[in-house]
Amino acid sequence: MIPATDPEADYRALVRRGYDACARVYHESRRAQAPIEIRGLLEPLEDGAAVLDVGCGAGVPIARSLAERHRVTGVDVSPEMVRLARRHVPSGDFRCADVMSTTFEPSSFDAVVALYSIFHVPREAQPALFRRLHRWLRLGGYLLCTLSHHSEPGYTESDFHGVTMYWSNFGLGEYLGTLADSGFVVLETSSTACGRDVTGEGAIEDHPLVLAKRQ
Repeated sequence: MIPATDPEADYRALVRRGYDACARVYHESRRAQAPIEIRGLLEPLEDGAAVLDVGCGAGVPIARSLAERHRVTGVDVSPEMVRLARRHVPSGDFRCADVMSTTFEPSSFDAVVALYSIFHVPREAQPALFRRLHRWLRLGGYLLCTLSHHSEPGYTESDFHGVTMYWSNFGLGEYLGTLADSGFVVLETSSTACGRDVTGEGAIEDHPLVLAKRQ
């Protein structure tokens, strides 16, 4: 873990390059089916709902699972990930873009899913991200996201599927306050694992999984 303190570094570009380089390996490491806790939390959505997948990756398993019942739009900063997502989920609408610079009309979506993606956005920009998601959601729309337990300033690691990757996050308590400030009501907080098929010994990652609703 190396502190990401270089003022000249473009860490968003590092994320894009990293996922482009490891797209195939990362995709192959993902579970084939969405975890039951994620599928269950989205049951309130009616068939045909419009859902935005932030950091959609290669589209498996989240976007593909959502597309069984809903109209899915995916956003990812990695061109290679978006290419794979379009192949894996042909019914989806996938956009290669930075979620902090792309635009959607207000009230475009019934739900937003952001799993294992928010922590790749520099944490000083994350409150603005939640406000953007709130604006894109319809009144009463849902946000389902993985967050972090502990506060960690930006850092990089060189062993993420063979590439260097960047993370930055607040702790869960800070996130819950930010969600409230952004106009969300938190409905449920649980946890989920890393989303990968994990073999061998070692600690299993655990991420807070938060379901919130736009007021």
